Amino acid sequence: MPPTADSDPDDTATGDFIDHVRRQWHVARPDLDTDPIDVLGRITRIGSLALHQLDRALTGSGVSRVEFEILCALARSDRPLRASEVTTATMSSGASTTKHADRLTRAGFLERLPFERDGRVVLLQLTDAGRALVDAEFPARVERDRRMLDGLDEDERATLAALLRRVAGNVEASPW
Repeated sequence: MPPTADSDPDDTATGDFIDHVRRQWHVARPDLDTDPIDVLGRITRIGSLALHQLDRALTGSGVSRVEFEILCALARSDRPLRASEVTTATMSSGASTTKHADRLTRAGFLERLPFERDGRVVLLQLTDAGRALVDAEFPARVERDRRMLDGLDEDERATLAALLRRVAGNVEASPW
């Protein structure tokens, strides 16, 4: 049985990768309480593994994961977006958004439109090819995500989502 949040990580030699990491830290730094790694280590590991799966799945699509996230931000919007709005939605830098938007424009997946109220501002909008790419790839991403939650019933997923929403709120509100 893997250690629980209130157990000593050295109690068992079984468990997942994070249990193994905690056992290593318990040996290296027995003075340190590594309980937060039980949750945040798993969140980080799950996120990394999910992004790795997405990278592999997008290999044949002609876009990177970051470019796909830009296309998805535009696909779920009901209007063209400013580059700064895409930057906020994707949590990437402005320079990264510009670089990827340039490549996506050259590839025919998005287009730049003038903003009527301010000629200095450019709007980004999906082309038909960009929409087709998102329509082809996004359902597969959702299905991969669904498989990651196998074994959890509807109530467990709702509880997990609520708890993670609270953690996300703490992180988003933190000054560090």
